[in-house]
Amino acid sequence: MIILDYKDRRPIYEQVTEKLQELILCGILEEDSQLPSVRSLATQLSINPNTIQRAYAELERKGFIYSVKGKGSFVADASSIKALKTGQLRRDLNEWMRQARNAGITEDKIHRWIAEDWTKIMPEGGEL
Repeated sequence: MIILDYKDRRPIYEQVTEKLQELILCGILEEDSQLPSVRSLATQLSINPNTIQRAYAELERKGFIYSVKGKGSFVADASSIKALKTGQLRRDLNEWMRQARNAGITEDKIHRWIAEDWTKIMPEGGEL
């Protein structure tokens, strides 16, 4: 489900791109599944089809989707993208932990923060 935030300063196509990336990375949109047509998704979201076309072009450029002439757009194999994303998140986490340690924050406090905040971001059912 894509919900747009019209108060967000980012362009709509960037929001659509981000939401579709999230759906692909967490497995809601499975590999080789067909995406809605540009016109169909534009109608569902009540936005210009050119906006969806731009989002799809960006997703294809990043390797999240591929197009088949005359058939539409499909979800690409996201395993390599997931591996890159995981690596980057791990590096970011290590940097954050280094900064936290330098600020005198204890390991117990970090564990507590993670446990508290994890439950806030997890959807119903406990899995992404």
